[in-house]
Amino acid sequence: MLEAVALPIVKWALSEDVGTGDITTLNTLPSNMGARGVILVRAPGVVAGSELARLCFRELDPTVVCETLVPDGSKVEPGMAVMKVFGPAGSILTGERTALNFMQRMSGIATLTRKYVDRVAGTGCRILDTRKTTPGLRYLEKYAVQMGGGENHRFALWDMYLVKDNHIRAAGGVTAALDRIMRTRQDVPLEIEVESLDQLKEALRPGVDRILLDNRTIEEVRVAVAVVDAWCQANPPDPRVVARRARRWPELEVSGGVSLETVRGYAETGVDCISVGALTHSAPALDLSLEIEDVG
Repeated sequence: MLEAVALPIVKWALSEDVGTGDITTLNTLPSNMGARGVILVRAPGVVAGSELARLCFRELDPTVVCETLVPDGSKVEPGMAVMKVFGPAGSILTGERTALNFMQRMSGIATLTRKYVDRVAGTGCRILDTRKTTPGLRYLEKYAVQMGGGENHRFALWDMYLVKDNHIRAAGGVTAALDRIMRTRQDVPLEIEVESLDQLKEALRPGVDRILLDNRTIEEVRVAVAVVDAWCQANPPDPRVVARRARRWPELEVSGGVSLETVRGYAETGVDCISVGALTHSAPALDLSLEIEDVG
């Protein structure tokens, strides 16, 4: 699946970078020169995107052989080799930057995700991504989140109802928005964002799978958890609709301005999941480099 999605992206990236030809490499190296290269880690993190690097070299030259030394999702330290590359020296040098760009971006996302996941360890809270992704790269970036130990929220607009504040205002309120959805409900999860305790109580009804608390304080979230748990005790859900591992139904999600400094406090309120847009829109690239070890 990853290759099927990634291959058109890789082809486009190579056409963007190589264009009519790598004039530096073509004019400095003999065409019959072979080489062995290695992709090295320059900073601690979590590696992801090795398949993208392999596709880059393969599309440039099918004779290039890539050996993955560290699987995606692994923690890495400076100096570690994550991939070896064998083949024509010119092909390796031409594909170097595109391969590294993919790996650095995806490894950066995986690294930041793992930091959030580690911060909430032991609380039972899951770290989710959002749709705040680079256009055209969503599948790859959400894959990288998984490699960092996070989980994917909805992929796009079609696979989950997410009723947000603007939907509620335009529809005329929480109940009006939910009533309209229920008339034509598709078999996908339904989540609704609430901005107050009154809206929270209004959203607590059969058919709602998750409630989103956006830009709330830790104390406000703690109160919301108590309200939802009391409602769930009085209104046991149909076991057939409850997701595996769920602690309550509907679940409670927190989002909005959550940082590495505050995520633990939110997780300790007992919420089910925390979505963090920064995982994909603000993750710094992990520092990687490709070094030629031998030519001949």
